[in-house]
Amino acid sequence: MISGVLERRIAEASKEGDDNKCLIQISDFPGGDKTFELVAKFCYGVKLELTASNVVHLRCAAKHLDMTEEYGEGNLISQTGKFFNQVVFKSWKYSIKALQCCDEVLKYADEFNITKKCIESLSMRALADPNLFGGPMQSPGGSVLWNGISTGAKPEQTSSDWWYEDASMLSFALFKRLITLMDSRGIRQDIIAGSLIYYTRKHLPVLKRRHSGSSSMIKPLSSGSHALSEEEQKHLLEEIQKLELPCMKKRLVPTKFFVDMLIIAKILKASQSCIENLEKRIGMQLDQATLEDLVMPSFSHTMETLYDVDSVQRIVDHFLGKEYQSMPLGASSSCSSVEDRNLNGSPQSMTAVGKLIDRYLAEVASDVNLKIAKFQALASSVPEYSRLLDDGLYRAIDIYLKHHPWLAETEREDLCRLLDCQKLSSEACTHAAQNERLPLRIIVQVLFIEQLQLKASVAGCLPVSDSLDGGRSRKLGSNGFSGESTKGGGWEAAVRENQDLKVGMDRMRMRVCELEKECSNMRQEIEKLDKTTKGGGASGSGRKTWENVSKKLGFGTILPKSHQMGSVQKGSRLESNNENVKIEKLKDVKEHHGKL
Repeated sequence: MISGVLERRIAEASKEGDDNKCLIQISDFPGGDKTFELVAKFCYGVKLELTASNVVHLRCAAKHLDMTEEYGEGNLISQTGKFFNQVVFKSWKYSIKALQCCDEVLKYADEFNITKKCIESLSMRALADPNLFGGPMQSPGGSVLWNGISTGAKPEQTSSDWWYEDASMLSFALFKRLITLMDSRGIRQDIIAGSLIYYTRKHLPVLKRRHSGSSSMIKPLSSGSHALSEEEQKHLLEEIQKLELPCMKKRLVPTKFFVDMLIIAKILKASQSCIENLEKRIGMQLDQATLEDLVMPSFSHTMETLYDVDSVQRIVDHFLGKEYQSMPLGASSSCSSVEDRNLNGSPQSMTAVGKLIDRYLAEVASDVNLKIAKFQALASSVPEYSRLLDDGLYRAIDIYLKHHPWLAETEREDLCRLLDCQKLSSEACTHAAQNERLPLRIIVQVLFIEQLQLKASVAGCLPVSDSLDGGRSRKLGSNGFSGESTKGGGWEAAVRENQDLKVGMDRMRMRVCELEKECSNMRQEIEKLDKTTKGGGASGSGRKTWENVSKKLGFGTILPKSHQMGSVQKGSRLESNNENVKIEKLKDVKEHHGKL
């Protein structure tokens, strides 16, 4: 008998029962019936053909049955060991196949160190590829160097993702062990990140949503692989988001990848902890995100809004580190968390996030179901210093007011308080001064700042931004917060500021008077046009008068002849109403300035 286990079991059974009848029951045999049949043939002298597909099962069975050289020369343990060393471990392809077979007998494969040796073999095969470490040393002429000597050979141009597809055929448990070992052996972390993305996109095919295929490491995969059920996909997603690889901590995994995982987690109804962890990962590298990443549909049962604004709000909170600010001073926290918080607080990242959130607000502002409280909360969550200009925020507020015309005056004023009119560009100021959707108070502020900008540019002073900053510093100096002495210079600065304000108010009054005159002339022209059309005068003279008025109003379109007279009469009534409204608004502005 060439098996130590079988020899002992037969001896025990012979002592207990009849020598002619010996029944041995073997349960939980590694590899099942097929492997047992191969082992039985080997025991009866049949020569076995070892392959990468059956050597793992046979090795486990031989170890389980104690088929060592003690019980027979050239026993099964010896033969499988030689096959592993001479064939399997010398080939990447055979090592991958053997590692796949370990999944079927993982308990025994781990016990007999077969899994570990296969993973180490794959790791060593990968280590032999110089592309995974940045390429071999080269001479100035481009040839490969060996011990500092030029060999004359040109380096081979191979892709660093050649092993992604093979590794993606493994179960996640084995894949995780493989990339962890490869990372510890020094393989580039961006390569490890690429393999994780490739693996995830293959087994979670829904993640190909919005994927553009801009990088070879994350290109769409063929659908020939075995598709997982929804429950299996949810389990895989929850396992992937628990990973704590160095490439994740160093933000080498794209933000888009985590955003796509968050969307799939909500579709598959993953655990709340999984969703929170994904939102935190996105928040920690929000400055790398794009507008397309943040525009996520809402999966709420109530479907109050089209977009998932609440999730974006939590992501921004994570970026700003509010969870760390609320942490007690003596609470334990890892160094990486502190480093991440300091990194997120850099001016460049804060400015990038400020622009991103303003663009996001402009994108979701057209949703008529978006509550003003949510819009205000998200807009105000970004620090003021992260916005160099408020043009993006102004555009978002204007779009929101356009799609929410039913807002009360007080609500519109509260919304516009988010704006700092001094941080609007000249183009934005010009647009805001003519924007009828804005409250009157904001229009007055914009007009006044526009006058200050015009005064500074005409007087040949500092640039507009510098003059505005100087105005702020003078305000601080007059209040005693600038740190300068207020005995002499502070009073003189206050006097100069008052004089500048008076000049600006006077110029604004003059501008209002000019606008009133222009409106009065326009109204007279329209009244003349009404008299001409009502008196039944020549159609040619009426049409000519209307064309003159149209040119003054900036209209360049001439209606067809069949509609000219009807359009003239309708247009005259509409223009009269519009001009009356504008004149009333201008009078209100003038009365407001008179009070000032």
